[in-house]
Amino acid sequence: MSYVITSPCVGTCDTACVDVCPADCIHGPVPLDALRAMPSTERAAQFPTLQLFIDPDDCTDCGACLPECPIEAIFEEHGVPDVHEADIDRNAQFYIDRALQL
Repeated sequence: MSYVITSPCVGTCDTACVDVCPADCIHGPVPLDALRAMPSTERAAQFPTLQLFIDPDDCTDCGACLPECPIEAIFEEHGVPDVHEADIDRNAQFYIDRALQL
């Protein structure tokens, strides 16, 4: 099982989870340096649909990201609330699409 970042992350994209991830498996559609250069208060306006994702193939299930998420958007895959069930597939699809672009 891996962890999943759910839709409450949309527009927030706090990158503290990235900083503590020992597997370097958290990414987004915008380079992290560019995201971090933008004040957090402007992220939702600039990128209203943007969120971060956890690579299910590289996640080591360590849980280091959980306490770092200020909006509690990260869950173990088998513990994702029903309301966010679609986020599991969306998270995996991000990495499928990313691999096709490489």
